[in-house]
Amino acid sequence: MPSIAPPVPTVKVLPEPDVLPEPLPEPAVGELRLEVVLGALSDPLRLFVVRKLLLEREEFDHPCGWFGLDRPKSSLTHHFRALREAGVIRQRQYGLERRSHVRVDDLEARFPGLVALAAAWQPPAAD
Repeated sequence: MPSIAPPVPTVKVLPEPDVLPEPLPEPAVGELRLEVVLGALSDPLRLFVVRKLLLEREEFDHPCGWFGLDRPKSSLTHHFRALREAGVIRQRQYGLERRSHVRVDDLEARFPGLVALAAAWQPPAAD
């Protein structure tokens, strides 16, 4: 019997505000490497962060507290840095707060379909 693929979730695209702080250091589009991006996305927590940004964002970018993750700040810093250094997210510093959003256009330009795969990922069911 043929399997029916679940519908692909709709990625929320919000306009970029007129005035933004400069982004933190990140790889240019042409420097994005598939194995590095996939390595960053191989961690379920990081994939959760990316999926939440893609599907549930309420603003252009979000601080770490918005995700509701019950992890030490040092752990979250590590995960967000891994995503930024891989080129998956862009982070900007707003005073003492770092805000993040997914580099959708850059990822799609370099790896077509990757964003849809991340958005379609389902976290494992809790036992």
